[in-house]
Amino acid sequence: MQSGRITLTQFIIEEQRRHAHATGDFSGLLNDIATACKVIGNAVGKGSLAGVLGSHGQTNIQGEEQKKLDVISNEVMLSANGWAGHLAGMASEENEELCPIPGKYPRGKYLLLFDPLDGSSNIDVNISVGTIFSVLRSPRPGKAARLADFLQPGTEQVCAGFALYGPSTMLVLTTGHGVHGFTLDRDIGEFILTHPLMRIPEDTGEFAINASNERFWEPPVRRYVEECLAGKTGPRARDFNMRWVASLVAETYRILMRGGVFMYPKDNKDEAKPGRLRLMYEANPVSFIVEQAGGAATTGRERLMAVLPTELHQRVPFIFGSKHEVDRITGYHADYASGREPEDLASPLFGTRSLFRTQ
Repeated sequence: MQSGRITLTQFIIEEQRRHAHATGDFSGLLNDIATACKVIGNAVGKGSLAGVLGSHGQTNIQGEEQKKLDVISNEVMLSANGWAGHLAGMASEENEELCPIPGKYPRGKYLLLFDPLDGSSNIDVNISVGTIFSVLRSPRPGKAARLADFLQPGTEQVCAGFALYGPSTMLVLTTGHGVHGFTLDRDIGEFILTHPLMRIPEDTGEFAINASNERFWEPPVRRYVEECLAGKTGPRARDFNMRWVASLVAETYRILMRGGVFMYPKDNKDEAKPGRLRLMYEANPVSFIVEQAGGAATTGRERLMAVLPTELHQRVPFIFGSKHEVDRITGYHADYASGREPEDLASPLFGTRSLFRTQ
């Protein structure tokens, strides 16, 4: 090891030493998650060389086409984390029901929820994908987890993180004491601390949204986006850039590095779905990371991590990123709910003007 380089294992052990009554279970769990991410990252990196690209030929509980790597990644997460006795149960975005700990292994005191391969629709076009995870305390340690045990708000998370499989493989992690980024050194097979105490700038000139859904947006979101698009000639008197990767982990990492705001808001495209992203596997862990890095996360109407889950695969609107911009969007939702609207709301800027045409 080069002098001064801190491995993930060393980082975890040093964090454990800060807690006098720590048993090592949590440290062991994080190491198991990291190992799973290395295995998944290796499979993603090989791509067509290993014959792992393309469709699996089935859909998951979300109604989405499963890729071969979705299935592989899910199996890796389940097998890597089910045997050591740290968990009372697991839940995966890819499985309709809870994932019980095999009977031959002991039950622990934590719960693990994960999206094994976020952004998998991008796999075949070689865009960054990743793994997202969230750790909760089990209210019944030592016993097999029940559904009710998982239905905790995001504020109860012990840990959250994601792996990013891009030009370099990274693991971004928070345990409630800031956000730290680790880069995989493939020569030694270890994650190395490269981005300590990551912070999101409070101000930004970038926003990310799926513009194809513009016709379904609520007025507060339309108001915000139109202001950004108006640039220096509009009410914000400054230019903004629009980004959209369609990979939540990639969007999150970009915002952690240079700021920005991400929006997948409530819309009327499908009235049966209050939002697009999954609360337990995506929105909660990303919100924990974002808040710990000085950003903000909301549904537009309330703090995201205050949402009380009612079901395992619950969907929510999700807006997060640089604090001042998120607060502005939240304020626009409050204005709309109370009937307060800007005086120029009837102007072309807020009327029939769209992203791609003018009156």
